[in-house]
Amino acid sequence: MNLAVLIEAYMLRALGIAILVLAVWAVVDCLRHPADRFAQEGKRTKGFWTALTVGSAVVAALSVLSSGSGGFLQLIGACVACVYLADVKPAVSGKGGGWYNY
Repeated sequence: MNLAVLIEAYMLRALGIAILVLAVWAVVDCLRHPADRFAQEGKRTKGFWTALTVGSAVVAALSVLSSGSGGFLQLIGACVACVYLADVKPAVSGKGGGWYNY
């Protein structure tokens, strides 16, 4: 029984570190792009995405540093970082598919 609890703790810690790396990647990428690209592509403002990604990185860092798992807030932070990296990043970097160009 103790082995199972130990394995679970290590797996949750590894997941927390992976989420932290993802969130920091989103923050760094968000800060790299100019603010006008966000408006050009019809996304929310750079300040909005910067605040969300920084918030997700803070939640991920706190969950890694705390003794327990991050829980629901850590999941929300991971979703924010993933949405930024999958949707906003390709659009503002100019590498999007251009599906909605009329």
